Amino acid sequence: MNKYKEHTEVQKCLSLIEEKLNWGDSNLWHNDVFIELSEKIQDETKVLLSSTTLKRVWGKVNYNSAPSISTLNALAQFAGYLNWRDFKNKEPRKKEIHFKRTFITNIRVIMLSAFIIAVLFLSIFSMSNNRSAEVKDYSKVLFKSKPIVEGLPNSVVFDFDLKEIDSDNILIQQYWDTSKTIKIDKSQAQAIGQYYYPGYFRAKLLIDNEIVKEHDLFIKSKGWMGTIDYEPIPKYFKQSEIKNKDKLVFSKRVFDEISLNKEPVTSTFHFVNDLGDFSGDNFQLESSIKSTFNEKWGVCQKTTLIIIGTKSAFLIPFSISGCASEISLMLSNVFLDGKKNDLSVFGTDLSVFRKIKVITENKKVKIYIDEIEIYTNTYNESIGDIVGVRFKFKGVGEVKDFKLFDLQENKILDL
Repeated sequence: MNKYKEHTEVQKCLSLIEEKLNWGDSNLWHNDVFIELSEKIQDETKVLLSSTTLKRVWGKVNYNSAPSISTLNALAQFAGYLNWRDFKNKEPRKKEIHFKRTFITNIRVIMLSAFIIAVLFLSIFSMSNNRSAEVKDYSKVLFKSKPIVEGLPNSVVFDFDLKEIDSDNILIQQYWDTSKTIKIDKSQAQAIGQYYYPGYFRAKLLIDNEIVKEHDLFIKSKGWMGTIDYEPIPKYFKQSEIKNKDKLVFSKRVFDEISLNKEPVTSTFHFVNDLGDFSGDNFQLESSIKSTFNEKWGVCQKTTLIIIGTKSAFLIPFSISGCASEISLMLSNVFLDGKKNDLSVFGTDLSVFRKIKVITENKKVKIYIDEIEIYTNTYNESIGDIVGVRFKFKGVGEVKDFKLFDLQENKILDL
C-alpha cells in the first residue's frame, strides 16, 4: 500500500486506539474485530465507520487512497481528541517538544545507548549466523480442539504437542478478544478455553508471535436457544423454554426482568449448527418478527436479523421509521450507515408481527416486508456456507413461522 501524506500521523492515532482497546496485536485482528470496533466508535462518537473502512485504514485491505476527513475526525475523537485537526496540533507537538528536551538533556545517554545497541546487534548477528542451519519446521506440530459439551456455556479442550518447540512465547488465540488468549507452557499438552455464545470461530496457535497452525472452531447452540445479553456472561434459556410450536418467545417473567433495566439490554434467539454445504449466496429466509418491549430505551423497536456464514455475515436491521438514522445494514462487504444513507425503507411498526423475507441469488440480495420488496443490492465477498441465524431485539421480541430454503439444492431446512 502506498503511503499517503498523513500516513505517519494516522499510524500514531491507530496506536493510541490500540492502546485504549487493549485487544492484543492488531496483526491478528480479523473481520469480527473490525465489526466490533465499528460499533464501539459509533457508540462513542455517533459516527459509524464501516468495518471495510477500518480494515483499509489498518492496512488489511489493499487501498491506495488516503482516509477521508470524516474518517480521520472519527478516529481522532475515539482516540480522545476533538477532531483530526486537534490531534495533529496537539499530539505531534507534545512528542516533538518532549523529544527535543530529552535529546538535549540526555545526549550522552543516547550516544552510549547507541553504542550498546550496536554491540548487541553484532552479538545477535553472530549468534544468528551460528544458528543459520536451524530451520523452523512447524508442519508436524499437533493442534486441535474439541468442545466438552453441546450447548452453552461451553469449555473447549485444545490438544497440542510442543515437545520439539524451543520457545517460551506460545499462545492460543481462541478469538480476537484478548481475554480468550491462553498462554501456554511448552511442557503442556492441553489447555481449556471458555465460550459464552454460539458461533463460528478461528482458533490459532502462535509461537513467537507467528501463526503456525489454525483451524475452525464451531460452538453450536443445540437447537434454538435464547439469551439475555448481559455482560460478561449472558443468561441462557433452552429451546424448551423459548419455543412454543412454531413460535420463539420469552416468558412474561423474562419480559418483566428486562423492562426493569434502566440501561438498554438486548435479548437474542440463536440457532448455530452445521447445515452442510448450504451456500450463503443462494438461499431464501422467511419469518415473522415482533418487538414486544416498546417503552423507555426500547421505543425504537430496534431489531436485527443476523445470518451467519463461515466467511462473513448479513446484518439486516429494522426499527420504527423515526429511528432509521440509528440503524445500519451489512451485506458481507457492503456496509451502510443510517446516518449517511437513507435506510428508512427498513422502518416499520414492529408492535405487530411483520413478515420478513430475504432472497439471495448469486450475491444479489432482495429484502421484503409483508411481501413488498423494500430493498435490493449486490455484494462481492461470499459469506461462505450458512451456519446460523440470530434474531436480536433491543428489549424483547418474538419470532414465528421461520423457514430457511436452500435454493441450490431446492429444499427446505427444518430448524
